[in-house]
Amino acid sequence: MQSGVQVVPGAKPLGKGALKGLGIIELCDDHDGDTCRTVYAARVGRAVYVLDAFKKQSKHGIATPKHETDLVRQRYEAAVRDARERGEV
Repeated sequence: MQSGVQVVPGAKPLGKGALKGLGIIELCDDHDGDTCRTVYAARVGRAVYVLDAFKKQSKHGIATPKHETDLVRQRYEAAVRDARERGEV
């Protein structure tokens, strides 16, 4: 987790998989016991970017679909470029 980042209740840093080590957190809220609203966010520079939000409904385990992790990574990279252009990173 990035230094100086406060812990968000219910959030978990991603400790494995394709997004490990980027400072991205996952917020997940169950609804009616069978669905999960998932939000991926990261602090880059002085801004917090919401990278993706979707209803997680895996029929085959709990893994996040690859197309979602690819999208989160692309948006994270765009957020880093944006922060650099503003001189924050």
